[in-house]
Amino acid sequence: MEVEAVPILRVADADVAVRWYERLGFTKQWEHRVDPSCPAFVSIACGGARLFLSEHRGDARPDTLVGLMVSDVDAVVAEFGRPDGEPPYGCELELRDPDGNRLRIRSAS
Repeated sequence: MEVEAVPILRVADADVAVRWYERLGFTKQWEHRVDPSCPAFVSIACGGARLFLSEHRGDARPDTLVGLMVSDVDAVVAEFGRPDGEPPYGCELELRDPDGNRLRIRSAS
C-alpha cells in the first residue's frame, strides 16, 4: 500500500500565497473552484513535497506548522532573510507565510 500525506493550509488569497511559495521553489500544479466566485483550492509542489492551499474556511486552521527539509537552508535565508529573534546561523529557521502559517525549514543533510 502506498500512502501520501498532503498538508492543507488555510489561505485568504490563493494567488498571493502561490507567489510567496514560489519563492521557496514551489510551483502551482492545479486550481479548483466550483465557479469563479467560489473559494480556490490549489495544489503546489516542489520536488517530492506537495501542499494544498485552501481558501475554504473549514479546511484548516490558521497558524498551522509544516516542516520542510531542504537541501540548501542558506538559499532560503538568502531569499527571505533570517527572522528576528533567531540566531544568525544554524541549519533551521521558521518562516510565516502571508496567512500566518508556520514553516519550520531545516537542512535535509
